[in-house]
Amino acid sequence: MTSSVADQPDRPPVPLIFAYGFRPFFLLSGLAAPVLLAAWIAVLATGSWPDGAVPAASWHAHEMLFAFVVAAVAGFLLTAVPSWTGTKALSGLPLAGLTALWLAGRVALLPVLGVPLPVAAILDLAFLPALGVALAGPLVAAGKIRNTAFLALLGLLTAANLLFHLDWLGVLPGGTALGETLAIGVVLMMVAVIGGRIVPAFTRNALRLRGLDGTVVSRPWVEKVTLVSTLLMIPADLALPGNAVTGLLALVAALAHALRLAGWQPAKTLDQPILWVLHLGYAWVPAALALKAAHLLGAGVESSAWIHALTAGAFATMIVAVMTRASLGHTGRMLVVTRPTVAGYILLTAAALLRVLAPELPGGLYWTALEGAGAAWIAAFACYLYVYAPILLAPRADGRPG
Repeated sequence: MTSSVADQPDRPPVPLIFAYGFRPFFLLSGLAAPVLLAAWIAVLATGSWPDGAVPAASWHAHEMLFAFVVAAVAGFLLTAVPSWTGTKALSGLPLAGLTALWLAGRVALLPVLGVPLPVAAILDLAFLPALGVALAGPLVAAGKIRNTAFLALLGLLTAANLLFHLDWLGVLPGGTALGETLAIGVVLMMVAVIGGRIVPAFTRNALRLRGLDGTVVSRPWVEKVTLVSTLLMIPADLALPGNAVTGLLALVAALAHALRLAGWQPAKTLDQPILWVLHLGYAWVPAALALKAAHLLGAGVESSAWIHALTAGAFATMIVAVMTRASLGHTGRMLVVTRPTVAGYILLTAAALLRVLAPELPGGLYWTALEGAGAAWIAAFACYLYVYAPILLAPRADGRPG
């Protein structure tokens, strides 16, 4: 005798943290940022580093990119792709497995554990391909080139990660520098593409809701120059590092990004923190590229200035801006940020400014600025976790699933 559907035992409920991709990965990104930086500050302060571990500076660069940034990228794509394609979001056991892969990579690369480097490489390299597989089905089914392009970008990030590991394994000396360059270029391309979609769209919608002129200027030639110049910087940085030609390309990209942003009416967002933080995050892009051009064209700007303007400024601010907004919207809450969240935006901006300016400060002020930047960074993410960890761990406010 067969039993009816009604007689079947209920499936165990999906743990809330694995109900939607943004929940575990926005939480992990927000945790990774302050923990990793606190660990790096401790290394700088004590000079202590385990014997036989990968070089401290390359571990720091790797984990800020492939732990903090990649977790945020995963959370965004796992949340955005279902919206773009009209497909069911990854949840439950598959999402838990993907989260476990990310965590396995982080644990394997902890210097104090001494995990054999080949084992650590296998565990760490598994995450991005697994993420790509999870996204490939709905993206390919949607049949839109601009969506499937994200799979290529994830492939390039995987290649960047591999370059780090090949260097650490002694197979490819100099691979760390190549991997860092490639990863930064790919993430910048993601910021250019995603920012070009969401910043003008959110701005237009918000202005119209307030009865203001919501016209957002998007010039086709500016869009083309922006995206092409940003994309071309990836091979240029790899093939012609430190070259004046690369500096000129960075200058073109800086001007294009600035023109693009100017058309999005940033001045009209100043009374809405959830909007102006997106514009601020994007504004770091032309600023960083201008500093890069100045460095490469011999204007006496330290390379660390543009690198940190891009990573601590553009990448981190855009990540926090997207995570705070998406966490509210996808849990059925009003798109209004609290005072602690705004404080986090301001602290993060202060951290980036101090880190960028530190090399230009005289004498002992350099270390003071670094300490201030570190403290502001940790405080910024403490504000984020204070507000958003409970949201990410709680049911939707409107009672809907997800």
